[in-house]
Amino acid sequence: MEIWINPRCSKCRTAIGELDAAGAEYTVRRYLEEPPSTVELEDVLERLSLEPWDITRLDEQAAKDLGMKEWGREPADRSRWITALAEHPILIQRPIITADDGHAVVARTPEALKAIVPTLP
Repeated sequence: MEIWINPRCSKCRTAIGELDAAGAEYTVRRYLEEPPSTVELEDVLERLSLEPWDITRLDEQAAKDLGMKEWGREPADRSRWITALAEHPILIQRPIITADDGHAVVARTPEALKAIVPTLP
């Protein structure tokens, strides 16, 4: 399992703490230092069953500078969004956990974490 984190994010620190408490084995990816490629983003989006605009932090300054709130949200717009996420990884919602069994979650809630590690309290 891999978890994409920003160490300054409290939700990321909480998720790491919960994974540690459950004894889960995982790899940490500091995605701001090691941004995902467009191919990796496509894969994660498929695993999440989400669209790129669903995992975009629209209140970040980079999103405001790009005017992303006004961007289209149709299949033809996907590549534009994915390119922006790859170029500005701060825009990616966090933490994202990809499990070995193929699924993934945006682990911002206890329920999302339990979807990955069912042994969590």
